[in-house]
Amino acid sequence: MMACKRIGAVLCALALGGGGAAMQPAFAHHSFGMFDVQREVTLTGVVREFQWTNPHSWLQLRVGQGADEVEYSIELGSPNSMSRRGWRRTTFQPGDRVTVVMNPMRDGAPGGAMVYAIDAQGNRLSWR
Repeated sequence: MMACKRIGAVLCALALGGGGAAMQPAFAHHSFGMFDVQREVTLTGVVREFQWTNPHSWLQLRVGQGADEVEYSIELGSPNSMSRRGWRRTTFQPGDRVTVVMNPMRDGAPGGAMVYAIDAQGNRLSWR
């Protein structure tokens, strides 16, 4: 009887350990370690593209003019989570002028994680 309990405990530990290992990629995928969440940067620019895709949506925002123009890649949530907050695939259209507040990339690359946006009509749009 004692051997059966010990085998059961070992199998349970293996199952739990294996389940934890299987979940590891999911946790790694959702890391925001590349963003400086202690800082917020405000950008105003023109939408080049709004990508309503899984697992995360993206906003391509052109900031500046001419030779000074920089394109930022701004990460948002999944379409599922965003749609529950009123977002639609048509929320941003190419050519729309918007203001974005984001947590910038730690490495200084032109991009970040959106905190919120203000559309051309002055509406504040948040996804978190």
